[in-house]
Amino acid sequence: MGKTSRDKGKRGEREVASLLRSYGYDARRGVQYHGGEESPDVVGLPGVHIEVKRTERLDLYGALAQSKGDAGEEMPVVIHRKNNCEWVVIQPLKDWIALYGAWEIERWEFEQEYKEET
Repeated sequence: MGKTSRDKGKRGEREVASLLRSYGYDARRGVQYHGGEESPDVVGLPGVHIEVKRTERLDLYGALAQSKGDAGEEMPVVIHRKNNCEWVVIQPLKDWIALYGAWEIERWEFEQEYKEET
């Protein structure tokens, strides 16, 4: 990988960390000394292993395999953006379903509390 590509990757990691901070998370670039559980591209979401890909052509399954391989017990995600596009999150369906299920339970509990108050 050339210096230009590495620099673009680092800028992408800083951009994702900044976006996560704008949502209230204490996010920052991860330490990139070696592969493994301690080296996500961005840290600050406990239980989530984040790989950032800032590239025009993404090997989707290769990027997800990298995140899965390094995630250990954490939930693997790839956050990707190409030029002039929004950031997207890529993750295995089973993990997305788990998140959706948790959201659905929370929504149901909120609706039940609201019904009790009215």
